[in-house]
Amino acid sequence: MALFLPLPPPLALKGSSFLPSLLFPPVLTSIAGDRRRRRPFSPRRSAPAMIANGYAGGRASISSRRPYKRMDPCLVIPPPAGRKPHAVVKFLGGAFIGAVPEATYSHLMELLAKEGFLVVSVPYHVTFEHERAARTVYERFHACMDMLLASGIPDAGITPSDISCLPLYSVGHSNGALLQMLIGSYFSEKIPKANAIISFNNRPAAEAVPYFEQFGPIVSQVMPLMEASPMYSMARNASGDAWKALLDTAGTLIQDIDQEAMVSFSKFVDQLPSVMNQVTQGISEFKPTPSENREFFKKSYSVPHTLLVKFNIDAIDETDLLEDILRPRVESIGGTLEKVTLSGNHLTPCIQDFKWQVGYQYTPADALAQSLKSLSLNDTRVLARTVADWLKRLNPEGEDR
Repeated sequence: MALFLPLPPPLALKGSSFLPSLLFPPVLTSIAGDRRRRRPFSPRRSAPAMIANGYAGGRASISSRRPYKRMDPCLVIPPPAGRKPHAVVKFLGGAFIGAVPEATYSHLMELLAKEGFLVVSVPYHVTFEHERAARTVYERFHACMDMLLASGIPDAGITPSDISCLPLYSVGHSNGALLQMLIGSYFSEKIPKANAIISFNNRPAAEAVPYFEQFGPIVSQVMPLMEASPMYSMARNASGDAWKALLDTAGTLIQDIDQEAMVSFSKFVDQLPSVMNQVTQGISEFKPTPSENREFFKKSYSVPHTLLVKFNIDAIDETDLLEDILRPRVESIGGTLEKVTLSGNHLTPCIQDFKWQVGYQYTPADALAQSLKSLSLNDTRVLARTVADWLKRLNPEGEDR
């Protein structure tokens, strides 16, 4: 499991201009004759690009449209309106960011949904206990499937009968790939017909968490001081309403997209105390250990078809090692195993389709930002198409739906 901490989802969603405008709302000035009127900035209006030292640069933003539906604890992304799904895809993201897939994997999941898949993402909290995480994901997913089989998705025109006979596939990235592998090894019933394993990582804690051996003792000493602080208690007890009150005090009008972002932010933050507590308790390795996981795969992995995806720039990828471990097992159960190498890096599945708004003047920075965005998005599109094409080959009759 590779652990890394990205920007909290609301900040990442809103682009570099979000935090200043949130805490210190700018005032737009208009002139009517000689009288100057000042009015608070409203998020509903589009703000012009800020100009400093003669530079007129752009900024990143995203659309407020949300393609997913919350079916707690899962997120469901159906195919575009009017299309019936031809398979269900269970999706798991990486460590930490897998708790908020709507903020970190929405573009990739949307691309898969546009290919005709009913994507069901299972958010999960990071933990050193991988077996418990895998079993929790399994239970949550099938609880969500029970709801879908009972009610369908009326808003998308999908009935329970449209879902009942669909094949089940899985897609996992990084730590999510590891959990998909464990689920395919722990369970023999209601498991996917196929797994797409992206950027597999099964490293020991000392390698997955930078400076882990030094970090643990430091946290053990600092946590008692933190817990004695009234600010720590306030942070632990802060709710979405408290965040909303704080932001309202700053003069910001919270709209639906911001409330949704706060849900994501709360889920992201909620997992941190548990991880810190595990560290203070002296936990020094994942359970099961990486070597134990490899033994599970050798003896018990039961998913018939597996696609291994690695990127050409990824220093922590262990796909090649997994291939060597899996091939004898997959052949023994009469399955198939394929591996592809794509252009990209470990974060390619997390790339989002930000809308870069050009400033008053088109600058070299705008050109660079748009070029980098185009390259990154293309890698993510190729990834989605590669996975989708492979899954469709397993169920060609499903494309007629």
